[in-house]
Amino acid sequence: MVRHQINKRWAEANNQYTKKKTKQVYYLSMEFLPGRLLEASLIKLGVKEVCEEGLKELGINLSALVEQEEGPRVGNGGLGRLGACFMETAAALSLPVHGCSIRYRYGFFKQKIVDGYQVELPDDWLKEGNIWEVRKPDKAVEVRFGGTVRTENIGDRLVFIHENYEAVKAVPYDLPMLGFRNKTVNTLRLWSAEPEQEVFDYKAFSEGNYQKAIEYRSSVEAISQVLYPDDRHYENLLLRLKQQYFLVSASLQSIIKRYKLKNGSIDDIEEKIAIHINDTHPVVAIPELMRILMDEEGFGWSEAWRVTSSVISYTNHTTLPEALETWPVDMFRTLLPRIYMIVEEINRRFCRSLLKRYPNDVEKVKKMAIIEDNKVKMANLAVVGSHSVNGVSKVHTEILKRYVLRDFYEIYPQKFSNVTNGVTHRRFLLKANPKLAELITEAIGDSWIYHPEDLIKLREFVEDSAFCEKLEQIKQSNKVRLAKFIKDSVGIDVNVDSIFDIQVKRIHAYKRQLLNVLHILDLYNRIKLNPNLDVMPRTFIFSGKAAPGYHYAKQIIKLIYTVASIINNDPDIKDKIKVVFIPDYRIAYAEIIIPAGEVSEQISTASKEASGTGNMKFMMNGAITIGTLDGANIEIKDEVGLDNIFIFGLTVSEVQNYYSGGYKPFEEYQKNERLKTVVDQLVSGFVTTGSDPVTMGIMHECSLHSEFNDIHYDLLHNDEFFVLKDFDSYVKAQEKVDKTYRDRKKWLKMSAINIAHSGKFSSDRAVSEYAARIWKIAPEKII
Repeated sequence: MVRHQINKRWAEANNQYTKKKTKQVYYLSMEFLPGRLLEASLIKLGVKEVCEEGLKELGINLSALVEQEEGPRVGNGGLGRLGACFMETAAALSLPVHGCSIRYRYGFFKQKIVDGYQVELPDDWLKEGNIWEVRKPDKAVEVRFGGTVRTENIGDRLVFIHENYEAVKAVPYDLPMLGFRNKTVNTLRLWSAEPEQEVFDYKAFSEGNYQKAIEYRSSVEAISQVLYPDDRHYENLLLRLKQQYFLVSASLQSIIKRYKLKNGSIDDIEEKIAIHINDTHPVVAIPELMRILMDEEGFGWSEAWRVTSSVISYTNHTTLPEALETWPVDMFRTLLPRIYMIVEEINRRFCRSLLKRYPNDVEKVKKMAIIEDNKVKMANLAVVGSHSVNGVSKVHTEILKRYVLRDFYEIYPQKFSNVTNGVTHRRFLLKANPKLAELITEAIGDSWIYHPEDLIKLREFVEDSAFCEKLEQIKQSNKVRLAKFIKDSVGIDVNVDSIFDIQVKRIHAYKRQLLNVLHILDLYNRIKLNPNLDVMPRTFIFSGKAAPGYHYAKQIIKLIYTVASIINNDPDIKDKIKVVFIPDYRIAYAEIIIPAGEVSEQISTASKEASGTGNMKFMMNGAITIGTLDGANIEIKDEVGLDNIFIFGLTVSEVQNYYSGGYKPFEEYQKNERLKTVVDQLVSGFVTTGSDPVTMGIMHECSLHSEFNDIHYDLLHNDEFFVLKDFDSYVKAQEKVDKTYRDRKKWLKMSAINIAHSGKFSSDRAVSEYAARIWKIAPEKII
């Protein structure tokens, strides 16, 4: 029934876009995480209550029913969820924005924890099919890999002919992106890789070479099997590049084909199309669009470059070197011969212009080159080939301009801007926390649902005792729900009257789950040494996945589990601390976890988290942030004021200064006895055996025979992310959390203030900024 309603609107929206020749935006991202769509669609259609009541009369519980939906899981974390937030929001704002990605058969992976270790299993989210998607084989396109390129002079043109290539058929599966209480339905197009033709090597099979007989099909289907294959291996690195080009080529061919079909020619395409590349993964869109315009549409280089650079815009999401992708020249050239030729020419022309500008600075030219040191630098290509480059928080954008892309900013200052990320309040507040949404509407009306900036009206209620009492009751009921979920999923009983202190995000060294664990160990030690220590009971909740090849992050998960096992089974602690790790974090779990959060852990090393979006989701649900001056934390602090957030740690400038030299982690370790104790416990046998820190004398001597020796060694001799440096400041901030939480009136006021100021961090604001400043589009109301 729901799909039927959506499909009617979907067809009408497409018809109207075509009739009015509306400018379209295409948002290319390697991942999207839409989450479950049934309940969200019922809310957007405004029929949830009616359906709930009708199903109840039939003896069907809607809440139980929606739990059966898997939801498309073609993403991993913040990047994929941000893309989905933007798609939902664009439709809600009646903006013609469509997503393009890959239909990964097994998603990222299903996380299972065995004896504390992460084990990756296929995430078979398509085992029951996907009722929302529409397969469109008639819209399939051919993507070409490998082969050779020869040239011919035809008339006055030099023509490039691609031969002996491997052809892959890209088949689109379209998902509707439904607007909120309007008639807009946009499209999320997911591409599936299929053999161009049925090829079965009968001769090889007859000779017993079964693998060779199906080799082509297997290599093709691998393209759309798994998101982010472990790139420690050459074959998987090659597969990643294949995936990126597959997404880009299929999407751009489809976009151009559709444009020509609706408009009759390629003329004025830059006035009617905007292509946005979400992070560096789809940057190969730049040379691919050049290829299509020159090789298939007959454009000359200058005209193709003008169109390409005016159509494409780029969002950078990170300052981490590994995410500013580079590719070995040999791999790139062999897999994408024509694309490499175009990149080579872009690089030649760009370097020629640089040499004119910096005739005596060859090193600068080398640094800025797109091809250098046998590598193709995708971030450099992104800046050169797009008309807009944006960061995703004010501080992140400044870091790009001052450090990461400083040389490019000197040349192209007009390209750089900031659009701070946002999250959709309609999913993470209205849907995920309906009781809180009702309370807000009761207080200020429902305009905030359509205009999230109206949440600021709640400022009038932050000291209203009746409002705050209801706010507390809602938080408590959400904590009870999460406690039940924890018991059902991992078998741990948690105290619903304890502080729910939550860190849920991708496991990575810079996100510093390790700092959180060291504080937990320190708190445990203090309670063991003084069983009467006056501390508020606290439940520390973790969830998140480590990349399959990221050994250090997987060790952190093991450490969390090990510490949890020791603390949760120690009768002396008497429920003052509990530690929980919830496996296989996903959007459906986030919608249970986030509304229950009271302390939001946003503790990345300053300068490393581009923005963060978890901080916004927790804030929107009334949690108080404990965090560094990093990413959007700074803007949250500016909104709510220092009295309503717990800030600690090094600043961005201090971190940058230390990277120039002068930081000695071993000195931090030596001068802080409590820090020394917890670091030594990683290898003293305590963490591996659970030996009582009192009877051990809280050992300081290291046996160097621990499975956490890598972590211990890294902290003392490297500590790239300043865990030891920020430890003391973090502990003091946590002590302030403990003290503040006891003052219930103050805490609830802080919670209400955070909710009131969260409207700025809605994706409504972010998408509106992209639309007005970068994509140059306006709302198109579907009648």
